Amino acid sequence: MPPRRRGGSGYCGVRVRPSGTYSTSIRSGGGMRLGLGTFNTTQDGAHAYDTAAWRLQRSCWDMNFTDVATRERAQELAPFPRLITDEDRRKNRRRERRLSLVEMDEEAMALWSQRFPQDIIN
Repeated sequence: MPPRRRGGSGYCGVRVRPSGTYSTSIRSGGGMRLGLGTFNTTQDGAHAYDTAAWRLQRSCWDMNFTDVATRERAQELAPFPRLITDEDRRKNRRRERRLSLVEMDEEAMALWSQRFPQDIIN
């Protein structure tokens, strides 16, 4: 059996971001990718991955740290993360679009007030 592929971080489920932080995610049984959060160290991200793997009832072979023997021990090392779903991402994209529209409106109003100050006075 070939060894499991691990990313540039050296841990399963942990990816290095361009900012130098580490993003952690895991695939659920239904094929949905669950974002577990962004961490400052690879070990914190790997512990969060192991905790989620315990909750999804994965085997010990899927864990980053094999010395974590129980679910309780995994949860001590990494508290419950907030799972980020596809619906959360859609809502965030909608908010970002609305925010960009508001910023464009504010820029247009500022430009209008500079070009046509008489309209503002009236």
